[in-house]
Amino acid sequence: MKRVVITGAGTINALGRDVPQTLEAMREGRSGISELEFRDVERLAIRIGGQVKGYDPDGDFTRQQLALYDRFTQFTLIAARQAIAQSGIEFNEELSLRAGVVLGNSGGGMTTLDENYRSVYEDGKNRVHPFVVPKLMNNAAASHVSMAWGLRGPAFTVSTACASSNHAMAQAFQMVHGGLAPVMLTGGSESMLCFGGVKAWEGLRVMSKDGCRPFSANRNGMVQGEGAGIFVFEEYEHARARGAEILAEVAGYAMTSDASDIVMPSKEGAARAISGALRDARIAPEEVGYINAHGTGTAANDKTECAAVADVFGRHADKLMMSSTKSMHGHLIGGTGAVELLACIMALRDGVIAPTINYDEPDPECALDVVPNEAREAHVDVALSNAFAFGGLNAVLALRRAG
Repeated sequence: MKRVVITGAGTINALGRDVPQTLEAMREGRSGISELEFRDVERLAIRIGGQVKGYDPDGDFTRQQLALYDRFTQFTLIAARQAIAQSGIEFNEELSLRAGVVLGNSGGGMTTLDENYRSVYEDGKNRVHPFVVPKLMNNAAASHVSMAWGLRGPAFTVSTACASSNHAMAQAFQMVHGGLAPVMLTGGSESMLCFGGVKAWEGLRVMSKDGCRPFSANRNGMVQGEGAGIFVFEEYEHARARGAEILAEVAGYAMTSDASDIVMPSKEGAARAISGALRDARIAPEEVGYINAHGTGTAANDKTECAAVADVFGRHADKLMMSSTKSMHGHLIGGTGAVELLACIMALRDGVIAPTINYDEPDPECALDVVPNEAREAHVDVALSNAFAFGGLNAVLALRRAG
């Protein structure tokens, strides 16, 4: 089986327009959550989110492209461009035949959907643009990435709610690990911050009106975000042969299903995913230094996740650092695991642990080191990235420091 490394990373999210800006914000413990800006926001009860402010697609895409690209596809292509540039990889004829793309996404083209429902039901129009379907379909971003760089290997989208990106990256890892493809573009994206997208989440009554405070006793819900995170997963020898810089090694993963409830998380399902990732990567629990938590800021997730970590790591749980960067960039739903993987890479590569900001009051049921409010310098050899989704779908990735 092949070793799998990350040689490129790109992102656009509420914290920054690229990886350096995003990591700088994480190091500073800066929040990207602010008042939402879009049509009819005053009709919403929830008016905050991790929105990409001041974004002008005309600077990155032509009018013809924008007729086909929903906001989530635009974000994906911007992040993919960055990841490929950093990697320095060139998709020649031979490589492009085997290289592919697997992305995570939950809502598809929500902005396109919202605009066209409004056009038909509110404005009374009887026709919509002929490109509505190809613009809003979940696989649009993956398809456009494959077309933009001529990737003719495996290409598809994984949609498993909040675990979509981690499931996608696990699949990409397996394809490189098993020798099916030497290079895969992977990660995920989401853009649900439109009137209909936020209104739907309001109905669940899990949203905060004033901020995301994971693991803090005074937390009162999650905050949505938007953006994309894209990575180049590459076979180690292939990367080494072309002199590529290695950001981190993907060591293993695990995926489990709670098979119990459509919205309530299960400690057992989460614990099986965490321990399964360690087993797949052949990592002992005491080797893990940092976990990027799912950490949504809801009581159900935070308590369940902390209990699962405590069960898996036992006495070592007290020595672990675990933070939720959702406190800064919001919950990107299908794209969240991809942006959060950047915090794992920063921990392994730079020795900087992103904080859980807005931490006000200790919760005895979340009595772990959640790196409250300020980033921390620490040497980390192994990091985990947790994703636990509605539907009871769990996916955990294990990463090693490049060596």
